[in-house]
Amino acid sequence: MSATWNTKDAPPEMKMGPLAWLRVVLRGLPLALLVFGGLLILLAVRLVERPLHGIDRPWTPHITRFVCRASFVILGIKFSATGTPMRHSGAVVSNHCSWLDIFSLNARKRVYFVSKSEVANWPGIGWLARATGTVFIDRDPKQARAQKEVFEGRLLAGHKLLFFPEGTSSDGIRLLPFKSTLFAAFFTPELRNILYVQPVTLSYAAPDGADPRFYGWWGDMDFAPHLLQTLAVPRQGQITVTYHHPLKVSEFASRKELAAACEKVIRSGLKLSPAAQAMLSKQR
Repeated sequence: MSATWNTKDAPPEMKMGPLAWLRVVLRGLPLALLVFGGLLILLAVRLVERPLHGIDRPWTPHITRFVCRASFVILGIKFSATGTPMRHSGAVVSNHCSWLDIFSLNARKRVYFVSKSEVANWPGIGWLARATGTVFIDRDPKQARAQKEVFEGRLLAGHKLLFFPEGTSSDGIRLLPFKSTLFAAFFTPELRNILYVQPVTLSYAAPDGADPRFYGWWGDMDFAPHLLQTLAVPRQGQITVTYHHPLKVSEFASRKELAAACEKVIRSGLKLSPAAQAMLSKQR
């Protein structure tokens, strides 16, 4: 999830006074109870759901959406969504800014994330990822064929797989170039004529007076300090999810052409504050 690109100009860590720590407790404790309590309920329901429905998950995604929506209420982050999540079979692609992306993209529509295999072993996040049906991929070329079959099986089962074509997270005010590798799975004879890909833009507005990249989590930034700052800030900002018109795979000649089209659409939907625009202008 976190990126490997330059973080030397990352925002300075917030100074934590007594009131900041009080906010951490008042927000963090209910959030932990909600997330891990929801996880326990989801696992219990899945014990019944799995034998009855197998790979399909008609019940547990409702628990995930409730937890994600309620998390924003606890954090005090304003959340809004525009556009319509697609009903077609296919995948969803989005820009990647933060660990908060998981909550943002699950809050409105049932999706199943595609993530690198290492995430499965991360404490906390890995447990949540496995429980919610995340598809883990291995960078080992020897696993490519098996992973392609998993992709096809999940897509043909009607699951909307979500992945981040940037391959890593950004600072939240820009997009990195899209990689086309995972788009190749959509061009198999079994899938090409029936699948759609919906581009989705995540726009983060920092709290008033904060660095425009406040919610961005990238490079070698540690998770715990970023989580603490998110919990401790006096007033939160806003997250906007924009659902764009779905693109039919068969209307594109190649994976690179489809990836480029998705990048263009997502980039066009990025909503930046005047402060973020000014920062980008200085860095160019």
